[in-house]
Amino acid sequence: MNKEEELIDRLIDLAFAEDIGDGDHTTLSCIPATAMGKSKLLIKEPGILAGIEIAKEVFRRFDPTMKVEVFINDGAAVKPGDVAMIVEGKIQSLLQTERLMLNIMQRMSGIATMTHKYAEQLKGTNTRVLDTRKTTPGMRILEKMAVKIGGGVNHRIGLFDMILLKDNHVDFAGGIDKAINRAKEYCKEKGKDLKIEIEVRNFDELQQVLDLGGVDRIMFDNFTPAMTKKAVEMVGGRYETESSGGITFDTLRDYAECGVDFISVGALTHSVKGLDMSFKAC
Repeated sequence: MNKEEELIDRLIDLAFAEDIGDGDHTTLSCIPATAMGKSKLLIKEPGILAGIEIAKEVFRRFDPTMKVEVFINDGAAVKPGDVAMIVEGKIQSLLQTERLMLNIMQRMSGIATMTHKYAEQLKGTNTRVLDTRKTTPGMRILEKMAVKIGGGVNHRIGLFDMILLKDNHVDFAGGIDKAINRAKEYCKEKGKDLKIEIEVRNFDELQQVLDLGGVDRIMFDNFTPAMTKKAVEMVGGRYETESSGGITFDTLRDYAECGVDFISVGALTHSVKGLDMSFKAC
């Protein structure tokens, strides 16, 4: 089992533990254990669907006898009235898995929908939209899956799969040169093959990075579009470039047209509204 699968497994276990506890006493008290039925996933709002594969895993983990028929797959555009899937099995199982499945699918679909909107705004440029670590604790792997489904690109998953030297790291380390050199020495010492990205706050810091080298990507933090254009010209294609900080949907295209490779947007995950849908008996 890889790390992604392990995190999803643990998330599902925790979600069942917090929701069902020692039993769904409402369902157990009024629905016979032998009663069978069907429920449909009904879409109530336009957007991009995400989470079908995780929903299937939720059903499988809870009750392997449940049968899932999928009509609309992850990444597809949906509209009100669409039926994404029909699930057949024990009514007790349908009722006990309903809220967890909906919580996951609504959240993931909301993120995929938001990401798709940003990705569409970048069409015709060479810039890709990135997510950040501003995610719901415990749900990061699913939220980052949703970003990819919506047409975005994952930045690092966590603190373990990339080195990102931000302003605080630079200040605590004693400067750009010390931060980069220590990061390179650390990777060599530990046998880690990690990409190194560094955040710069002004042209002086950018020039220091360009003079020193040894990184894979440079992030322009809170630069204006005009500053970004100049910064991209200074880098001259030697390193990947990323814009971050204070960028809104309305200014996204302005930054992309400066020629930056990536734009990271916390709003893809930190304040997204779930896509409206319901799981109804049919």
